[in-house]
Amino acid sequence: MKNIINYLTAFVFAIALISCNSTANPTSGNPADQYQCPMKCEGEKTYAQAERCPVCGMNLVKVEVKNNSKASASNVKIVGAMMNIMHKGELFGTIDLDTISNRQHLYGLAPLEYLKGEILIVDGKSYVSRVASDGSIAMEETYKVKAPFFVSENVSDWKEVSLPDSVQTIPQLESFLVETTKHHSRPFAFRLTATIESCEIHIVNLPTGTEVHSPEDAHKNQKSYHFTNENSELVGFFSTEHQGVFTHHDTFVHIHLITSDKKKMGHADTLSMKKGTAKLYLPTE
Repeated sequence: MKNIINYLTAFVFAIALISCNSTANPTSGNPADQYQCPMKCEGEKTYAQAERCPVCGMNLVKVEVKNNSKASASNVKIVGAMMNIMHKGELFGTIDLDTISNRQHLYGLAPLEYLKGEILIVDGKSYVSRVASDGSIAMEETYKVKAPFFVSENVSDWKEVSLPDSVQTIPQLESFLVETTKHHSRPFAFRLTATIESCEIHIVNLPTGTEVHSPEDAHKNQKSYHFTNENSELVGFFSTEHQGVFTHHDTFVHIHLITSDKKKMGHADTLSMKKGTAKLYLPTE
């Protein structure tokens, strides 16, 4: 009888332990039924129900399980994350660009540390834009800067992709990339040259000592610039899985624009391209 009681006690304890572990682990069950913050405030943490993120309050989104064998072939390198700026106020540099050893055919973009400007690397040349004291754009070619997050790729060979004239704006370009690169390694860098009929770019220019707790805080005092009829090059990065890392939560692209005379550069907010002038380039696989 004593052995039976001991056995039953152990059995009940095991059942309770299993139940406890099941309740404590919100990610158990079918992975297709897991949910995650689109800003990834808690990294890769997932939940079993579509509730709200306990950090930023956004609705959790369903985690899509993808079997994309080409995804691992991507050569894109990522340091830091945009969400660490927006929600954690981590403005300091996580990478010193001067320490990058392989600059050959390097393409990359980032904000300056403490959100004091924008960085764009085009074929190994690093351009930095800041807001000058008179409000104009101050340009400098240098690697002697730091960035809170940075996305880059070394691309030696590009292939031109036919771009229809109906693609003239950033949302149209994003939609085009979503539909036409389903079998391309992701994430990836892309280039686009065009005559810009109208464009608005911005340069972050956060006042010294400002604390950041939200995207609104991060964009305080940023300066926007509008220009027309400029031959320009756009360098961007595309991904459907890095929102809050190197793209904002509502887009799959992050694009910086530089004019052909290298006198204007910044984060591209809006643009309209002249028909017949746009040429899109993707990395050769």
